[in-house]
Formats: sequence, structure tokens, C-alpha cells
Amino acid sequence: MSGKMGYNRQIQPARASELSEACHPVGAAEAEVIAARLYDTRGSATRFETEKDDTFLLDCAGRGKFVLKIAHPSERVEELDFQVALLRHIEGRAPGLPIPRAHCDVEGADLPIVTTSSGERRVVRLITFLSGTPLDRTTSAASQRERIGEALAKLRHAMADFSHPADNRTLAWDVTHLLDLADLLDFIPAGGKRAWTIRALERFAEIKPRLDLCRRQVLHNDFNTSNLVVDHASPQFLTGVIDFGDAVRTAIAVDVSTALMNQMPRSIDPASRRDLFDEPRDVLRGYLRHAELTDEELRLIPFLAMGRLAVRALLTCWRAELFPENSRYILRNTEAGWAHLEWFNSLSAAQISDLLTREEP
Repeated sequence: MSGKMGYNRQIQPARASELSEACHPVGAAEAEVIAARLYDTRGSATRFETEKDDTFLLDCAGRGKFVLKIAHPSERVEELDFQVALLRHIEGRAPGLPIPRAHCDVEGADLPIVTTSSGERRVVRLITFLSGTPLDRTTSAASQRERIGEALAKLRHAMADFSHPADNRTLAWDVTHLLDLADLLDFIPAGGKRAWTIRALERFAEIKPRLDLCRRQVLHNDFNTSNLVVDHASPQFLTGVIDFGDAVRTAIAVDVSTALMNQMPRSIDPASRRDLFDEPRDVLRGYLRHAELTDEELRLIPFLAMGRLAVRALLTCWRAELFPENSRYILRNTEAGWAHLEWFNSLSAAQISDLLTREEP
């Protein structure tokens, strides 16, 4: 099996050190001091749960709310600069898109560096807070999911001409590098879960040569429901697209597949649905109003959605063992994904390929 898929059991560059190395957390009181010193913003800091950095909601009363991000000490400054430059580019190309705005510190620096009380050098950013409810905490109707697809398409167009020296970084959460994670299979529970994950890798290996020929550009790459802020009272529904931490130059089909996979239902009732793509098709319908996809991309997207499920299973099971104190957050979406992988495993390759190309009833 290893030879067939070209597995490499050496530590892969896709797994940057911030995913595997611990750091000393910054407390809320220290975050408030950092914000006051760097940005002259005084407010109350409340920690957000995050994957690898220290992120706080900074409530500055009359001055409004901000998000203070204190990067993991292993994160490269060039990659953080890429994220800031990308936000500014999108703001210039599509000012109507609801994305955060990046703020300079009092000396005009985008990425000031502090030494924390634990002695670690950490890069700091301050961005606007976008109010609303994260989509993973509420529901959506078909028309609202179409709005989400429209926003994803507009975001793609806004980023189409963006480039940066760090945009080609190798990122674990980019499905393109799924096969580099194969040595993490031992962290997947034995039995059906591991078998479904292995099958997903095998099928990805089969379509990888086709993926390598697909169109690429810088893309958000993490259009999941926790990164979409919504307001049911707003005509636009979507009031915020946050967390550009996984943005990267990748295949357009990968970006769409991630958005669609994250619209799959957390629980499956076969009697009430055609398949797992019922809700994702609403997002795709909105997307195609503003951006085109080739027939080849439409045939690959379901395989890439399956691949994203495998990426999530591999990375989260691995990291939950490394950081048991944060395992609840790390594994918050993993359990629902097992049923999704099992469903994909029940389909033939031809059936998967046709999921988005067959005519709707």
C-alpha cells in the first residue's frame, strides 16, 4: 500500500512546527497590556479558542471591538505578512466584501514583535472584529447558503491577481498535500475509521495527477462554518469572513471543495436527503452565478471534499494526542466526519465523480 500511494514516512514540510510544538500561552491580562502599549487601545480581553496562536476579543467600549492575535513563536514573519497583505489587497479590490481590516501599531508597523513574560518572541496583529453569529452555531436556509457561495466566488475574483513571496508555502490544511500526511495513519483509531481514511488517501492518489493540472491562485482555503459570521436579519446574511490563516496558492477546486465539505450535515438521516451534497449544492449554485468551474473541476471537487475529511481526521487525531489539554477544541468537528468518510467509502469512483455534474431533479 505504501508504495502504491508514494507515502513518505519522514516528517513532512506540510506540518509546520506551530502545529506540533507547544508554546507558553499569553494570559488575558498580559494581552491587555500588549494592546495598550502597541496600539494605544485599552479594553477588556477575552480569549478565543484557537488551533495554535493566542487570540483575544478586545472590547474597547466606545472605541469598538478588535481581535488581537499573538502568533505562535514558530510562525514565520513572511507568512504573517502574506496574510496582512492579502487582507489589504482584498479591501482594495472588493471593499464591499465583509473581511477584517488590519491595523498598524502606534509606530506604523504591521507586525510588531513583543517578548512575552515567558521570554518568547511573538508577532502581534490587531484586526477589526466582525459582529454576528458564527455559522456553526446557527442554521441556514437554501437561499442563505447561496449567498455564502456568492461571497466565495467574489472573494476568488478579488484575490485572482494577488501574489506574495510566501503564497506558495506548503500548508498541511491544503488538500493538495494530503499524501504527505499518510504517516499519521497510526493516530487514527483502528478498524473502520482507519480503513475509511486509507481508502480516501488511495482515491486521492488516483486523482492527484488530474488535480496537478487544475487552475491555481491565492485562495482563502478554509471557508468553514466557524469562519463565516452571519446575521439572519441582514439581507446579505453573511456579515463576516474571518481567519485567513490558511490562505495559500492552491487549486480553485480545492477552495470550493473545502467550502462544500463544511456545509455537509453533522448528522445523517438517509430518509430525508438525496446525499451529503444536498446543502453544499446550494453553496455551489450561488458560487456559479459569479464564477465558473470547468467540468473537470466539478468532477474532482467531491474527491477533494473527501480528501479534506481525511486531512481533518489525520491532523486532528495526531494533534489531539500531542495536546490533550486542547483535544476538545481540536476534535470538535472530527466525530461528524467519520460518518461522512463512511458514506464516501460506500460509493464507487464513478458515483463520486458524478455527484456535482448530474442534473438536479
